[in-house]
Amino acid sequence: MGESVAGPGSSGLSRLASRTAAVQIAPAMSGLLQTPSRCSTGIAGLDEILHGGLPVRRLHLVQGEPGTGKTTLALQFLLEGVRRGEACLYVTLAESAEELAEVARSHGWSLEGLHVHALSEFEALESPDAQNTLFHPAEVELHDTIEALFSAVRRRHPARAVIDSLSELRLLSQNAWGYRRQVLGLKVAFDRLGCTTLLVDDLTATGAQALDRQVESVAHGVIALRRVEPAYGTARFRLSVRKLRGSDFSAGAHDYAIRRGGLVLFPRVLAARSDRVFTREPIPCGIAGIDRLLGGGLDRGTSTLVLGPAGAGKSTLALTFAGAVARGGERVALFAFEENLGLYQAKSAALGWDLADAMRRGQVEAHQVDPAQLSPGQFSHLVAASVSPGGARLVVIDSLNGYSRAMQAGEDLNLQLHELLAYLAQHGVTTLLVLAQQGYLGQIESPLDLTYLADAVVVLRYFEAAGRVRQAISVAKKRSGDHERTIRELEFTAAGLRVGEPLTGFRGVLTGVPEFVGNAAAMLGQPPHPEAAGGQNGPGPCA
Repeated sequence: MGESVAGPGSSGLSRLASRTAAVQIAPAMSGLLQTPSRCSTGIAGLDEILHGGLPVRRLHLVQGEPGTGKTTLALQFLLEGVRRGEACLYVTLAESAEELAEVARSHGWSLEGLHVHALSEFEALESPDAQNTLFHPAEVELHDTIEALFSAVRRRHPARAVIDSLSELRLLSQNAWGYRRQVLGLKVAFDRLGCTTLLVDDLTATGAQALDRQVESVAHGVIALRRVEPAYGTARFRLSVRKLRGSDFSAGAHDYAIRRGGLVLFPRVLAARSDRVFTREPIPCGIAGIDRLLGGGLDRGTSTLVLGPAGAGKSTLALTFAGAVARGGERVALFAFEENLGLYQAKSAALGWDLADAMRRGQVEAHQVDPAQLSPGQFSHLVAASVSPGGARLVVIDSLNGYSRAMQAGEDLNLQLHELLAYLAQHGVTTLLVLAQQGYLGQIESPLDLTYLADAVVVLRYFEAAGRVRQAISVAKKRSGDHERTIRELEFTAAGLRVGEPLTGFRGVLTGVPEFVGNAAAMLGQPPHPEAAGGQNGPGPCA
């Protein structure tokens, strides 16, 4: 207990490491032949990304700019150890013990059972040795700091430890060589003590030291936290595991949020991890004309893109399928980006389906999504959670225009959407995607080209005929089976949707300004001409 631990240039640190070498070397060598043991971080999503947690008895680096949640993550890691009955130590070089307690209180946590050892200059001011003298960190002897640090370690024998932060050690070392030597010494000592350690780095170094990444090469694992400020909306946070020696993990960026209660991780939704046995069968909407166009209906486990200009009936068509699925006893998940849920309830009532009642009974899980407040990772997890076992069998996303805005500039919408659709398909979930196109009549443009991602594409169009603006519906493609290749008139009435016979009397309907080559009496709501009644081009039954 009374032995001092010297800083760089003396043998004190080496003596501390050697005392535990005989006990720890054998387990370390045997661990090379098996999967490393893991310890939970206390954050479910992070444990999933790390495939079980952090390798035990190793030193790991957590880095990120101020405000990215490093201290919160470190506290969750230690409090999980306390919950499991482990000895845990938090060594803070930048904050006072009271400041750390304030962070814990802001999350509703108690630090009872967690040993906090503050070595900040704020704590030094209160010590008898300070004698009201304020020292800059660069003027403090590194030897004294290291001795105090390891004195606390020897007293507590922690299974988990956090050193926050490396910026202070970097200042005390004053050069890259001394800094690397000190970090390497910490790694050897903590590893041989059998302690799982987190080093926290706030990346505030300037000049050449800001480019010094030697500590990353020393650490067993590196977790990077990043804050992204969009032009509008809330800040986005992303976590990535840069390395984890000898262990598998989910690479890439994963969204997370800082909330009361700690960090909440949203690991990327990976289709390769999920597969569910299901029967591929058509899901009809109950309107004969639409079901005929789709070859019987939407196929289970496929995605369908409904595109058309504003007001053409895309949302109404999606609600028609949602109502049919809900009435059939299956659950539906609705994600509304543009229209509020009140409008959806009014539309569904016009179709003879009480959406509000279905929501109350749990048949429909409806979400009003604000793209300025929700990150892509959060949205993907919201969708994935809705289709968990016993969950929704139909997912409606209305619309992809709002979803693309949630992605923000510079993001790859196609890759995100591809992964999400593949995940839903492997779970046997049918997906309806709504995309609003730009234009009214004539030239129609799509803000996004996503037709290749969807298994089926339903096209809605306006066209002008007989002094009225009318609507048409057709199916452009269906990968999973045959479909009708005609263009039919679509009408929205107080009784619901009506679909007419194929518009064989027009050429160029999808352009919006078709050429009339037949009998106008064949159109919905058009009184037949006396001479054409009963003729070949006369009015046909509507579905």
